[in-house]
Amino acid sequence: MGPSPLGSVDKALLTLDALGRAGAAGIPLADLSAEVGANKSTLHRTLAALRHRGYAEQCDDGAYRLGPAILALSSTFLAEENLPALLRPALDALCDDVDELVHLGVLAGREVVYLDKVEPQRAVRVWSAVGRRRPAATTALGRALLAAGPLHDADDASTLEPYLAPSTTPDRLLEALHEARGTGVASETEENERGIACAAVAVLRAGRPVAAVSITAPVERMTGRARAERLAALTRTLPDHLPPGLTVPAPAATR
Repeated sequence: MGPSPLGSVDKALLTLDALGRAGAAGIPLADLSAEVGANKSTLHRTLAALRHRGYAEQCDDGAYRLGPAILALSSTFLAEENLPALLRPALDALCDDVDELVHLGVLAGREVVYLDKVEPQRAVRVWSAVGRRRPAATTALGRALLAAGPLHDADDASTLEPYLAPSTTPDRLLEALHEARGTGVASETEENERGIACAAVAVLRAGRPVAAVSITAPVERMTGRARAERLAALTRTLPDHLPPGLTVPAPAATR
């Protein structure tokens, strides 16, 4: 990599990188100076500018660490309105791999909102639309999000009451959540539309779900070897095309 076209900006970026590696405990100015390769007086001015904008802060012991603005920046970047553009290449790659309908959804309270979809050339025989809402408890997308998020630790049917839908019993939802945690993949078969099955994985950032991606196909293409191939695409092909910092849950056996 060649020299930066603007040294002061480069020093600020290197400083942010070093603060990120230091973690919540922070790093003393002298150590930060050595890591960034800048003298302490220059670095002090850089840190003053970063602190002014909230990208760095000073701990009680004098060490420096990242400030709240850097977290707000990442949250804004991964906001709901940006996810379709950020994840579209991954959806395209997954659809090309399995030749099935692919959806992107997020959790909104007790419902899943469909943010994007990619359709294959062949007919899927299922109606779907961007903006559609469905109960999270009855969809593979919703189950993947619930299992990785608000119901991650649920192990008793009585704790599921707020998320239940008329067509899903507590025992059935609990079973679906256990499956999602155990395999990393959530599923539903003909619970929303006759002859149609879905499988989905949550998309995680720092261990927390920001969205979910699903494959929707006729039941006959979601059984046996065909199903195994589609689940493998969700857990292996999809992660290869996600933006940096995003991943999918690992099966419980490999954690």
